Amino acid sequence: MSGKGNIMIRIALDGPSGAGKSTLAKEIAKRLGIVYLDTGALYRTVGLFAKKSGLALGADGKLPEGDAERLAGILGGADKPSIDVKLVGGAQHVILDGMDVGDSIRTPEMSLFASAVSRIQAVRDFLLDVQRDFAKKNSVIMDGRDIGTVILPDADVKIFLTASDEVRAKRRLDELTAKGISTTFEDVLSDMRKRDENDRTRKIAPAVPAEDAVILDNSALDFAGTVDEALRIIDSNVKKG
Repeated sequence: MSGKGNIMIRIALDGPSGAGKSTLAKEIAKRLGIVYLDTGALYRTVGLFAKKSGLALGADGKLPEGDAERLAGILGGADKPSIDVKLVGGAQHVILDGMDVGDSIRTPEMSLFASAVSRIQAVRDFLLDVQRDFAKKNSVIMDGRDIGTVILPDADVKIFLTASDEVRAKRRLDELTAKGISTTFEDVLSDMRKRDENDRTRKIAPAVPAEDAVILDNSALDFAGTVDEALRIIDSNVKKG
């Protein structure tokens, strides 16, 4: 599938949780006629696998060293899980060992699990080829935390989307409430700040902007304004290329 003007285009969209990456990426994909790959869903799926395997997070929101080593061993062994991405009617479905994970990966707990497993090199290695192979075959926009720095360092366009902690927490709360998940603003804000700290300080691929990324702070922008600004950035960068 090709993008604007029937040329292949790869867009990296990074940023912290609650900035609106997924919603923006889906809209950009729709506007440009390209494919959206939600890479965060892949890490959430590994997190779901970890939980199903009996692993648990510590009080600091991380996997204890022994559990992390156990997960790394599983992913490098004969009993490693099968994770595939399928597009059904343009929508992404993540398949774990033959089963569609659906919204089971969209809970606050799975958000913390995703952050925890993303600190493990074996997990990142396990998912790297899945993501890069997808980008080779499709014009794509990927959202995550290290797309522009690690997954697609040669992406045609790199955007780092961010917003204030409070704005991001409110957006996340609204999203969870719409899905029928009961929680509080305080809990969402606390979990978000914990994940932000984990993501920023991890030794492996910390969640920081790529040197050549354009920073887009949408704290004071509505969705339409965010889309317009992102499209402007994309158009400007594609023309430069």
